[in-house]
Parts: sequence; structure tokens; C-alpha cells
Amino acid sequence: MAGSGALLRQCPLLLPQNREGTVYEGFVTVQDRDFHIRILLPSDFQLKNARIHCSWRLKKVLHGYHQIVKQRLQHCSDLVSFMVELKTILEAALKNTQELHEPPPPEYYSYLVRDIETLGWNKVVYVDTGLNTIKLKGEDSCGRQHLITLKLNAKYPAEPPDCCVDFPVEFAISWIPQSSLVDIYNQFLAALESLKEFWNAMDEIDEKTWVLEPENPTRSATMRRIAIGNNVSINLEVDPRHPTMLPECYFLGADHVVNPLRTKLNNNMHLWDPDITLLQNLKEVLETDFPSRAVLEKTDFTMDCGICYAYRLDGAIPDQVCGDSRCGQPFHQACLFEWLQGLPSSRQSFNVIFGECPYCNKCILDALVPALIEPEVNNALSQRGRERI
Repeated sequence: MAGSGALLRQCPLLLPQNREGTVYEGFVTVQDRDFHIRILLPSDFQLKNARIHCSWRLKKVLHGYHQIVKQRLQHCSDLVSFMVELKTILEAALKNTQELHEPPPPEYYSYLVRDIETLGWNKVVYVDTGLNTIKLKGEDSCGRQHLITLKLNAKYPAEPPDCCVDFPVEFAISWIPQSSLVDIYNQFLAALESLKEFWNAMDEIDEKTWVLEPENPTRSATMRRIAIGNNVSINLEVDPRHPTMLPECYFLGADHVVNPLRTKLNNNMHLWDPDITLLQNLKEVLETDFPSRAVLEKTDFTMDCGICYAYRLDGAIPDQVCGDSRCGQPFHQACLFEWLQGLPSSRQSFNVIFGECPYCNKCILDALVPALIEPEVNNALSQRGRERI
């Protein structure tokens, strides 16, 4: 048992359990704490094939360090050098654990309370019991309410807090150790004003049109799918930095309805005026009025999927329509793909699948083949298909 003296000096409580020196059991001591450990060595004493059994307490401390321990086993030449490495890893793990659970110093609380008092308690919406998470409210010049969530660590104000906001763009704060909550709040208000025109444009769309998706848009949402008519809609992707410029547009609906709209958009694109609102530009360029909430009900221009008989399938709404003007039945893309895939007469070319409409039969439909249909969608389709049969 060469090196037993060196091992005894490093780990006096780790003792051999057999004459061959292939089994060791006892305790490894770090920061005046003893951790039970059992080490099983192969007959050739190669550490890369050794097995280590730890107490639950040692496993908890080494959580997240398993790969490092394995690497040390692979590279250490003998048990003594490995135990030295293991004690070093334990030192680091214990230090990180203490920092994670160690309460902030008294100066942290006094500094933070002073910051909040300077800012004003009337701007605070929520503070957790440990004063680690703070929610502040702010109002833009149009009267919209916004929230910012701050997550502070024990090194505040030397290190900035993590900021969480419902913005369509990244919110990066400028911070120095002398900064305070007031500085963050002022940057928050400045960011609100920079996004005011974007939110004005989106609010006008939400108030004056029927928005099909998203169902409950957040302040960070840059996409709107707006109803134009019966099973015809336009998908908009608005640039939050340039909200009055022409957005990305994508029409959804039967070709005989969508193609004239595409033609109008292409022909009238030069009429787009950045000095008027996004919605007004869309009306003039497309030469159409969007259905109003005040005049029509949502059911006037939305229909359930003709296959699963539901409007929403795992959040998605029907976005494929039969191209025959006498039919015009809408379908979920996933439902239509599943249906056409099961028809013997269907054929597929690249990412397009062709087949007969489940309703008018004579129409040939094509649907973009989904790259991946989630398992829960498949389950929902299968269940509804059995119900339909």
C-alpha cells in the first residue's frame, strides 16, 4: 500500500478496509466538516475504473460537480492526488453554497431602503420578504401602466440587479457601483417613451380591428393576425423601432380572395406614408376596411376547423382554406396534413402534399408539411379523429 503515509496525512479518517488496499472507507474533512465516503479500487489500482460511494450530504454538496470529479478520477495517478483534488473541489463547492444561502450584509438592506425611499414607495408594487425581488410600476406619456421586476443579489449596489420587462426589444441598463434604483427607474421611463409609437400602433390595431392572434397580446408581442373577411386574414410583423414603416405582411386564406389583396399591396406600396398611422396605411394600401368590433361579432368571420371541429388546437387557429370559392372551408394546418397523409390518393412533392378537400372532394388542396408535429398535437388529432368516425 504505497503512499499510505501520504494518504493518512491528507485524510486521517479515511482508512483501508482490506489488506490489498482496494477498499477505503471513512471521512474526508473540509472546513471542519466530515463527509462520509467509500472508495472501491480495481485490482490494478487504476482510478479511472474506481467506484465512489458518497453519503447523501456529500452528494448534495457535490451536486453540479459530478463531471469534474469524474475528470479528476481519469487524470489522477494515485489515490492520494485524487483526494487532494477532491478536497479542493469540496472547498469550492462549499464556498459557492455558502454564498448562495448567505444573507446579505446589513449595509445591503440600509442602502436598498434608502434607494426605495428616494425613489418613492408609491412606485413599488411588490417587495418580497428578503428584499431580493422588487417590482416597480411606471407610466408612459399616454397613460399606459408598465412593470419592471428587479432581482438583486447580496453584492448590490456593486453589481446591478437583473431586470425583467415586457418589452419587444432588449432592455440593457447602464450601471456603475454608484448607481441606484432611481437611475434604473429613469432608464426604464426613457425606454417606455422610446417605444410609445410602437404601442400606439398596436393599441389602435387591437381596439379597431378583430385580432385573431395572439389571443391576449402582451406588450412585447410584435405580431398581429387581423381578420379581413370570412376566413381571410393578414399576418403583420411590426418593427418596434420603426412602427410606422411598412411591416412584414403575410396573407392567409383562399387564393381567389388573397391574390387580389397581394396585387393591391404590391401596386400601392409606394403610397405608404410614415407620417400616418400603421392601420390607416394598411386600409389605404389594401383599399379595404377591416371588420370592426363595434359592427360585427367574431363568429361572423371565424369558422371552426372542418376536421377537428374546433377553432383552437393547442393555441393554433385554422390557417389553411380550401381554394374553391364554392367551398372555402378552413382547416388547421396540422389537421389537414394528417387528413391528406391518410388518403391513398394523396401525393407529396417536397414540402407540399396534395389531395382532395374533405368537404367538396373535387378540390385539390395543398398544405405545407409541418417540419414537426408535436406529440400533444398528434394525440389531440387522433382523439378527435376517432370521435368524428
